[in-house]
Amino acid sequence: MKLHTLAALSIAIGLSVIAAGQSAPAGDWPQWHGPDRNGLSKETGLLQQWPTAGPPLVWMNSNMGVGYGSIAVKGDRIFAQGSNRKQSIVTSLSRADGKPVWTKPIGVAGENEQGSGPRGTPTVDGDLLYVLTENGDLACLKVADGAVVWQRNILKDFRGRNIQWLISESPLIDGNHVIVTPGGRNATLVALDKMTGSTVWASNGLSDEAGYASPVAADVQGVRVLMTLTANAGVGVRASDGKLMWRYPRVANNTANIATPVFHDNKVFYSSDYGTGAALLELTAAAGEVKARELYFTTEMQNHHGGVILVNGYLYGFNNIILTCLDFATGKLMWRNRSVGKGSLTYADGNLYLLGEDNVVGLAEASPAGYKEKGRFKIADQGWPSWAHPVVSGGRLYIRNQGILAAYDIRARS
Repeated sequence: MKLHTLAALSIAIGLSVIAAGQSAPAGDWPQWHGPDRNGLSKETGLLQQWPTAGPPLVWMNSNMGVGYGSIAVKGDRIFAQGSNRKQSIVTSLSRADGKPVWTKPIGVAGENEQGSGPRGTPTVDGDLLYVLTENGDLACLKVADGAVVWQRNILKDFRGRNIQWLISESPLIDGNHVIVTPGGRNATLVALDKMTGSTVWASNGLSDEAGYASPVAADVQGVRVLMTLTANAGVGVRASDGKLMWRYPRVANNTANIATPVFHDNKVFYSSDYGTGAALLELTAAAGEVKARELYFTTEMQNHHGGVILVNGYLYGFNNIILTCLDFATGKLMWRNRSVGKGSLTYADGNLYLLGEDNVVGLAEASPAGYKEKGRFKIADQGWPSWAHPVVSGGRLYIRNQGILAAYDIRARS
């Protein structure tokens, strides 16, 4: 397979868990892309410059199994998916020392020439954990011990077909529903009852195959909508019944659409690579329906797999291999820099936390004025690209690379 397809995997990250009976420490990261599913941490008091060798290592775990998913942090637990080559598993770890608390097999492991194992990240809601495997097994588990509450396979149940580099989505909890993307006929997206797993609705009238993106939810002038990138378009459906509100094919390519949409101020930003680009759509609601209108299209943000985040009116993400800053409202290019090479990013306390797919971790100021690096260090090569998104939670930076999860202390010292 050609090198340019290496990035055609969703490394959807973001997990979350509540430890029963425990109060949650500050800075939990409860799902894919954090508390608000936007890649932004509200933590402060973090290091503004790293030592030459990087921040201090607190602990390292090397027993999670292979995979590309990131982690979720909630209470005194961490949750991560992996594969032992036979089974797709989810593991609960101690937040204090990284030691395993329990491990649960969910389904048959997926094998792939671009790296095997899960790509997505579980989601925690109350005392329940939602896990979607690379082969479509969706399970609701008890946070405390991993006991199964309900389980079904979304590909079998909704006549979907697994995509080339395997399912990479992280489940979304929206109210009483869990939202996933089987990509079946009249079932591109579906809503299930989060307590029982029973079908609430399927997106009748929308039959796009699934992409590698994870959905987000938002209120548009009083109408709740769900947004994602399918294999064919940037789409929005009404959250109450799955009715299609808009479908925007221009931003999709024919290889892999991966990045989670960015929603702000009744606008949604979509981006994909393979020579495509990005667009900002203005959303307007009337009589319970939402319409979308293109405000701009740009080729200055062709994002492969590392996601795009919005900080104080500016978008940050990798335009293929170049870290790039755009003005959200206009699409104007502010700056670009080779930084750590093509990778993923997270924001906290004024800075971008960067993970290059060639095993370089970096810290850079989040400013439209220009690129200012504040530190970098190398992590061990595990034989595959470093595609799991970094997580900042409770004064620690978590970096997952295949079967290894490392926690670094990034708290500032007075």
